Amino acid sequence: ARSFVDIGDIIRGRDLYGGNNKRRQQLEENLRKIFGEIYEGLTKKDGQKSAKDHYKDDTDKNYYKLREDWWTANRDQVWKALTCFAHNTEEYFIQSESNKKLFSNEYCGHRQGSVPPISITCPNI
Repeated sequence: ARSFVDIGDIIRGRDLYGGNNKRRQQLEENLRKIFGEIYEGLTKKDGQKSAKDHYKDDTDKNYYKLREDWWTANRDQVWKALTCFAHNTEEYFIQSESNKKLFSNEYCGHRQGSVPPISITCPNI
């Protein structure tokens, strides 16, 4: 996923990524399993008949409606996890010395422009 929006699309089953089909199917199967467990938890609780009624149209067990509801309820927590509770002064892009815009992941203490030095000596084998 390249962005917060991509993550939301993946969770809700709207991802249009057409790359590696095997990995996409594996991801979708994992999401079906996760949301299946959430569904079972919602419908097993006493007095939760409304949850069963609410999601009754999901006969193919993709849980798209539940996934949409989960994303709506938890997107703010996903954002906080992604940004590591960054300060409002942090930026996604910084201006480089050559006037290029560089991605800045300053939220978690990383910055594209500050790569640590690399040792060019190789150990004897």
